[in-house]
Amino acid sequence: ILSMGNYKLAFFHLLTHALFKALLFMCAGAIIHNLKDTQDIRFMGNLMVHMPLTCVCLNISNLALCGMPFLAGFYSKDLILEVVSMDFINIIIFLLFFVSTGLTVCYSFRLCYYSITGDFNFYSLHSLNDEGWIMLKSMLAMLMFVIFSGSMLMWLIFPTPIMICLPMELKMLALFVSVIGAWVGYELAKFSVSWVSSSLKFYSYSYFFGFMWFMPNISTFSMNYIPLMLSYNLFK
Repeated sequence: ILSMGNYKLAFFHLLTHALFKALLFMCAGAIIHNLKDTQDIRFMGNLMVHMPLTCVCLNISNLALCGMPFLAGFYSKDLILEVVSMDFINIIIFLLFFVSTGLTVCYSFRLCYYSITGDFNFYSLHSLNDEGWIMLKSMLAMLMFVIFSGSMLMWLIFPTPIMICLPMELKMLALFVSVIGAWVGYELAKFSVSWVSSSLKFYSYSYFFGFMWFMPNISTFSMNYIPLMLSYNLFK
């Protein structure tokens, strides 16, 4: 958007994105801390029972990230897609905008599914709670900004409304892509290699996607291996 010359729209998107992303990371940090530093979302089923306020804040910020109507992310994301649809740009750039929107809804809906539904798959002995009120007060204050800041920032940054003139097909394309992304995220959340015995043929694919495309090997294990082995040999 910035490269297309829409610096005001890029700044508006940056501000709204910062608000719900900050809340999202605060909620994720609280959940990871309560789950003994476990970051695997497959352990996080049915969190609404154990951490209701944190889970509500997490999912509202997640919906704002998806571009849920009238939350903070909706105003900038919808306006960006409409401006892109009105502009004379390359078809590859056009597809990248909408595919990235669908993928965002996909992984966000998958996180919502794992945090709300399903069975709690962590240890039977746990101490999940919503008693960290210092953190909760900050999250609830941020929640108000996530709900109301989108419209207020839009009135402040764009005092004159932007004229959008699109055919109905392009106008509904963002909604269609979001629905498809939510459906794909739901199907991925239900996916299991243990559905049928023959599904073990796809174990390598499941391992690849479940292991974050080998990112731990590249970014974590490879960097930690040498200092950990050095300290092991020094203190052995």
